[in-house]
Formats: sequence, C-alpha cells, structure tokens
Amino acid sequence: MKELTVSTLLAVFEEMFGFWLFWGLAALAVVVALAFLGVLMRERRIAAGRLLFAELIGIGGGIAAVWFVLFITSSGLSDIGGPIDVIVVLGIWLAGAIGALIAFYALAGLIVRHPKPRV
Repeated sequence: MKELTVSTLLAVFEEMFGFWLFWGLAALAVVVALAFLGVLMRERRIAAGRLLFAELIGIGGGIAAVWFVLFITSSGLSDIGGPIDVIVVLGIWLAGAIGALIAFYALAGLIVRHPKPRV
C-alpha cells in the first residue's frame, strides 16, 4: 500500500467490522451528531451540569470502545507491541470517549429540557 486514501480506510474498516456493523455505526454517529446539534440549537447554550456528567460517562465510553475493538479483532492487550499500537489504542479510547460524551449529552438534552436563556 503506497497511499492511504479514504477508500482504502473504508475497505479496511468494512473488512474488520463487517459491512452492516460498520455502516450501522456510521449511521448511528450521524444521528447522534444531529441530535447533539439539535439540542445545542434548541437550548442556545451548553448546560454545565449535563456536560460534566457526560464527561464522566465518556470515560466509560472510551474503555468500552477499546474493549469492543479488541473483541471484534480477536486481540488482547498483550498484543500491543509498539508505540504505534499504543497510539492507536489511545485514539480508539479518545474516539469512544468523545462519542459517548456527545451521545449522552444529546440523549439527556432530549429527555430533560432546560429553560431557554433570556436574551
């Protein structure tokens, strides 16, 4: 592989996760992002308490993402061999943490409404 292209990455992820799981997760990410933007536009602010709790949930989401990828790839923590493997695991953790944070914030915002700020 001489070049790293988007189509190459899509092919690798589809092979790793399977067609339906990969595109299902991609669709879920789009839905969660739209819900998050909808909550932000409706409330016109970021609720500090909800954000703090979402950050705590995000820590668990990062751990869940790492374990999910290790399970899907039939790997273990003992298979981490070098610095690039550690960087990839940290990237997976970060993506899972941010995804869980955004998902929880959006879900909590859809369930519990805060009053609109006065302009």
